[in-house]
Amino acid sequence: MDSSQKPAVPVAGSLMVVGTGIQAVGQLTIEAQSCAGAADKLFYLASDPVTERYLQELNPTAESLQTSYADHKDRFESYLDMIDRIMTQVRRGLNVCVAFYGHPGVFVYPSHQVIRAARGEGYRARMLPGISAEDCLFADVGIDPAIPGCQSFEATDFLLFRRKFDPHSSLILWQIGLIGDLTFRAGGYENKYIGVLIEYLLPFYAPNHPVIIYEASHFSIYDPRMERTVLEQLAERRLTAVSTLYVPPLEAAAIDKGMLDRLGLKPEQLQKVELHV
Repeated sequence: MDSSQKPAVPVAGSLMVVGTGIQAVGQLTIEAQSCAGAADKLFYLASDPVTERYLQELNPTAESLQTSYADHKDRFESYLDMIDRIMTQVRRGLNVCVAFYGHPGVFVYPSHQVIRAARGEGYRARMLPGISAEDCLFADVGIDPAIPGCQSFEATDFLLFRRKFDPHSSLILWQIGLIGDLTFRAGGYENKYIGVLIEYLLPFYAPNHPVIIYEASHFSIYDPRMERTVLEQLAERRLTAVSTLYVPPLEAAAIDKGMLDRLGLKPEQLQKVELHV
């Protein structure tokens, strides 16, 4: 075998990205815990002090990525700084683990980008799944995304690109408390564009259409926030950076009879599900 046929020598250093779940420590999987504890270097971005303390005790190399943020600093710049900090350690040949709260691939820009960067340079890189705020919403609000379907958008993206959606399916809009604001604000956000979202939704829903402002609980001893209101009164409610809007579907959509015949189904075979809010 000539040199051109020899298998490539693995590049020293690796990257594992894991999630800690939403609730403090309790939603951290055994696999994620093992990776975090065994890493040569552990970075983390925690949403509560209990998880932060746990990770620090689990691995003495633990270092918070929170310091990449700065008040009124563009969040994208902070993400690039996180990626650079992580890749610096991977390039040193260390086995690096990064723990993000929630699911590490849901609303976590730097996780996907740093994995692409690591793989592009020949390092082993992998992401493990975690429990996201959406998973908590399904459980707490009591909805099944399969009935009658579910659509999920980041609120600013939803407005900027005029995303198409079906009002006869469930609608989930993330980060409604920071629409149009791309910076980090430790003191909270002004919520000055929530009216734009209401205006955008009103052609599809009645002003008194019920909605739920949802915030998952970080601690099992506390209930999640599930504030019920109606669409036209949404601007009067308190919104935070982690507020999510759940918009229940309109009445069931009409069945396409032609497709019903093509699929060999009969109306009486279809399960009728009554939706509650």
